[in-house]
Amino acid sequence: MADGDRNLSLETIEGLDAVTAAEWDACAGPDNPFVSHAFLSAVEESGSASAETGWQPHHLIARDASGTLVGAVPMYAKGHSYGEYVFDHSWADAYRRAGGRYYPKLQVCVPFTPVPGPRLLVRPGPFADGVREALAASLADLPKRLNVSSLHATFCTQEEADVFADAGFILRRGFQFHWTNRGYADFEAFLAELSHSRRKSIRKERREVAQMGVELVRLTGDAIGPEHWDAFFEFYISTSDRKWGSPYLTREFFDLLGARMADKVLLVMARKDGQWVAGALNLIGSDTLYGRNWGCAGDFKHLHFEACYYQALDFAIERKMARVEAGAQGEHKLQRGYMPVPTWSAHRLRDAGFDKAVREFCANEEQAVEAHCRELAAAGPFKAINC
Repeated sequence: MADGDRNLSLETIEGLDAVTAAEWDACAGPDNPFVSHAFLSAVEESGSASAETGWQPHHLIARDASGTLVGAVPMYAKGHSYGEYVFDHSWADAYRRAGGRYYPKLQVCVPFTPVPGPRLLVRPGPFADGVREALAASLADLPKRLNVSSLHATFCTQEEADVFADAGFILRRGFQFHWTNRGYADFEAFLAELSHSRRKSIRKERREVAQMGVELVRLTGDAIGPEHWDAFFEFYISTSDRKWGSPYLTREFFDLLGARMADKVLLVMARKDGQWVAGALNLIGSDTLYGRNWGCAGDFKHLHFEACYYQALDFAIERKMARVEAGAQGEHKLQRGYMPVPTWSAHRLRDAGFDKAVREFCANEEQAVEAHCRELAAAGPFKAINC
């Protein structure tokens, strides 16, 4: 640690209400809305992430000698592995069969949100690197100190992955599909870079949605009212019940999101015959649009692609944003211009034998992931773009 960081005081807090929004956000920065105090506190206060749901807030914070908050880590004590999107169920099962107790574990992440971004939140300054290293070192020691099986930091940045590796963590590589804005003047300019077959297919999908009489409306800021959240929540609940069995987010969460950060929300709503029939929730970062939740009442061919992907691209192009991140999984995104990019997670396991086995697993998995990403990139929709 640098000389100026010797007097760091590190502690865990049981909720975001223990720090002010201003001091937390001074560490989180303005770029990624998911690590903001507004978003994380909305998840907690709404009851979406709580001890009752198996997401007990247990955030790590660092203060300097003057008492200024200089570092923070969003962290949760977990009683299960749901809502994380970096799957370790097989690890939990193997540890149980070997006689160990995998839960509770510690999870450094944004709950229910597979969005890459900073996890070691550090106030900018000359000692930022030292604070970041101190946070990682403290996290590495927590499983032993708290007598839990493991600590997992999911969807961290690649730079943070290097810091975690230096602190003894196992790195695990994954991938997502992200769209990159190459300075397109409009959606047609983007289509012009695609192969003829993909360009034709996307135009057909968009045309067929319009022919069904479905109107797409993009809402942000004060334009989003309670009636929109009511409709969207019904779509969210319906889709969650069909796909995952139970929804993660409560109705109150969406009210808090609208009240605290509506200017960071893009809500794409679909209407037919005067009735809302579907919706897609996105958050707006400094240069990135993040796709999050989708829901639909009924079966409307291609509407998912239009609401979640094409409307997002239209918005990003209009706002001159650098990229659109459409969330986890979904190889169908590839043929719509979303290309594979690496994601990273870091894992600290208390048991030495278990650590060795998982380390070997992740090394082998990384080779397979890299090979698969190369295959996907080669099968992309672009005519002559080296992705």
